[in-house]
Amino acid sequence: MAVSLLPLLLGVLHVLGILPMDGLLRLDDQIYDARLRWTMPATLDERVVIVDIDEQSLAEVGQWPWPRNRVAELVDTLFDRHQIALLGMDTVFAEPDASTGLPQLERLAREDLKDLPAYSAALTRLRQGLDHDRQLADALRGRPVVMGFYFSNESGGRRSGALPEPVLRRSDLGGRTLRATQWTGYGANLPGLAAAAPLAGFFNAVPGDDGMVRSLPLLAELDGAYYESLSLAMFRTITGMPTVEPRYPPQPPVGDRYDLAHSIALRKEGGTLEIPVDDRLAVLVPFRGPGGPQGGAFRYVSASDVLANRVAPEVLRDRIVLLGTTAPGLLDLRATPVGEAYPGVETHANVLTALMDGRMIARPDYAAGYELVVLLVAGLVLAFGLPQLGAAGAVGLSLAVFAAVAGLNTWLYLGHGLALPMAGTLVMAGLTFVINMSYGYLVESRAKRELAQLFGTYVPPELVDEMVRDPDSYSMEASTRELTVLFCDMRGFTAIAETMPPTGLQALLNTVFSRLTRVIRQHRGTIDKYMGDCVMAFWGAPVETRGHAALAVLTALDMAAEIAAINRERAAVHLPDIGVGIGLNTGDMCVGDMGSDVRRSYTVVGDAVNLGARLEGLTRVYGVDVVASESTRRQAPDFVWQELDRVRVKGKAQAVAIHTPLCAADQLTPELSDELKEWEQALKAWRQQNWDRCLAHLEKLQRKNAKKVLYRLYAERVVSMRVEPPPPDWDGSTAFDTK
Repeated sequence: MAVSLLPLLLGVLHVLGILPMDGLLRLDDQIYDARLRWTMPATLDERVVIVDIDEQSLAEVGQWPWPRNRVAELVDTLFDRHQIALLGMDTVFAEPDASTGLPQLERLAREDLKDLPAYSAALTRLRQGLDHDRQLADALRGRPVVMGFYFSNESGGRRSGALPEPVLRRSDLGGRTLRATQWTGYGANLPGLAAAAPLAGFFNAVPGDDGMVRSLPLLAELDGAYYESLSLAMFRTITGMPTVEPRYPPQPPVGDRYDLAHSIALRKEGGTLEIPVDDRLAVLVPFRGPGGPQGGAFRYVSASDVLANRVAPEVLRDRIVLLGTTAPGLLDLRATPVGEAYPGVETHANVLTALMDGRMIARPDYAAGYELVVLLVAGLVLAFGLPQLGAAGAVGLSLAVFAAVAGLNTWLYLGHGLALPMAGTLVMAGLTFVINMSYGYLVESRAKRELAQLFGTYVPPELVDEMVRDPDSYSMEASTRELTVLFCDMRGFTAIAETMPPTGLQALLNTVFSRLTRVIRQHRGTIDKYMGDCVMAFWGAPVETRGHAALAVLTALDMAAEIAAINRERAAVHLPDIGVGIGLNTGDMCVGDMGSDVRRSYTVVGDAVNLGARLEGLTRVYGVDVVASESTRRQAPDFVWQELDRVRVKGKAQAVAIHTPLCAADQLTPELSDELKEWEQALKAWRQQNWDRCLAHLEKLQRKNAKKVLYRLYAERVVSMRVEPPPPDWDGSTAFDTK
């Protein structure tokens, strides 16, 4: 009996927060996700239409951002021709439109040509036609438009543009708590646009620990002021702009938790609507379908079709329109429970229509109390009932408890829109059954032994030790997750191999691989395979590792340093140097046990893996030891990076930025900082096709660092471009057709 109560005790400690278990929280999320997918209506909601800046629009109109006069034309067309009811913009216009050259013309009027009245007069006549930002502001003014903006917590708290008026201030709360997500920076619309369309909402999503977007905050805090989300701002617009008020539970027993707002009230004459929220003032997104133009939940119309008048007016007439994008290159696709590449704009559409229908899904503030009661009832029934029953009776009672817990939870979800936890209770019931049947210890021991056998040859021993503490969380089954992959190839190895006997070559390879493998394992890497003179490794599996990209970058730098140490040892005995080339990429990869019936291995595959291999090959071109993708650089900000180029590698249609890590951020010297600033100017001039300025910067760089291959490479490219200029659609990238 006492042993049977152990799972119940653990469950209670988890619910009370004394011993929280992340696995149960993840399981609750997975249960919620599965039920959400099963119960989606998957029917078309005609009230909201998404005008999509899709691949077709980018091909016909041009790359985003478009000139503002084109956006103004789109706005005018939507309101004048299609007579839409409301426009919400899941975009932000934070920078002035410089496509007409107006800023440069105005600078000339202020400086070089300031003494020419005729020039100033001509510029005054031309300004209205060249000022695309003003044209967009004129298109927005006086129309029902909700602009978009975003918050950020970037280092330095960068702020740009003009924020709308907040809907609440901390001083309005009377000293009570309002625990919204807090931000330090923002990117908002240009002041002229914000003045023309003063109502705006943020479009940030706050992913869960697993990267899934399940909820959207309705309010967010910046400097003691609370701003509304895009969907809430649109809903308030169509309902007559009710005031926003937080609602709290009745005056409690003692404890700060009762001071948390449990809902947001929209109040106006004639009534009040309460929207239940969680402790971050977020609402669960009631997804209607799998998302995207083919998802069937909302009608998608290409923005280029609207501009070209290929859309019948009745399709959009009196509709609420959201302007957003599904183009992969514009980075507004999010991982959600119903789709791994879900359009961000459609999450706002789901919340908006749910607010209109009053069908929100709520995680109530009493969720923990509910879970505790259900857990105690189910646990006590099993603890006292199972010892009295035989094997068949124990199975029957356990199944009955499972069915009762799941049935009650599902009824509350479907009938009352309550998303309540049950993973803790189900797991407790399962553990109680297993312990009572005397299988717990045997199963656990067998699982640990199998786990060590499966993974012991792939990962460092210390990671195996972590895995055997919770063996049920690991398996060889293939899954897709975000990982960082590393390819390391030895340069000049073929020439060295031709001068050595097989035994000497074997000894050299064993020495180099042993030392490089030691570096990889020190930084929690998983060895994938050795291929001739190449080693492949990855981070983030089988053990999930936060900061896996930074660990891989640190490993690459240490591997290059290890090769340098090996070369010093070889030089002491008059042997030639060994070079190294390392490619890094971070992205979604399929990881698991793969192969044939004869031979299998724990490995990673996918486009992101292939890109990492391609990047390793580029180290020779740019004369660096390490080439990393933009996704790796973004996730490893604590290093000093130098951008090398934008490239199109074989098998990838879109250009990717590539970088090389130079050192840790705290090792940056003033000389290196000056060199990198000079290089940024050279690269900017290169992409602007300003060959003279680019070459001038490169000459300065070569004087500072004459041995750097990168600077000689670009100097040679400039000479080639002068002889044979690039095509008109050149975007500054370099194509590589070989692997």
